[in-house]
Amino acid sequence: MPSDTAHVAERIDRPADDVYAYVSNPENLPTWAHGLGENVTRIDGAWFVEIPDGLVKVVFAPANDVGVLDHVATFPGGESFLNPLRVVPYGDGCEIVFSVRRAPGTSDEDFARDTGLVAADLARLKALLER
Repeated sequence: MPSDTAHVAERIDRPADDVYAYVSNPENLPTWAHGLGENVTRIDGAWFVEIPDGLVKVVFAPANDVGVLDHVATFPGGESFLNPLRVVPYGDGCEIVFSVRRAPGTSDEDFARDTGLVAADLARLKALLER
């Protein structure tokens, strides 16, 4: 079923390889992805983020040299969502682009909130990596 997608981007004044290396490490999620969660743990080789309802399993795309950081988040109720994420070289720095997809039944207000949370996360990542 087609849904709305918002592409949220942030330019970061760091080489794409540096940004990719930082973002691809799930242990770094709590430092920048507050919209996802604050506690990350590894259980039996899989990565989980703690949310109020339980644990969300996060599986990133295999390591690659083209900046693809797509990841599947599987929630405690069994729902899984593919989240497209890319790091793209841009001059001496890069751009990180997250495609926020509207889940079926999501209101305009909730979609705007979700998009805003992702924008805040990417801004936090930019500030962190440009220090």
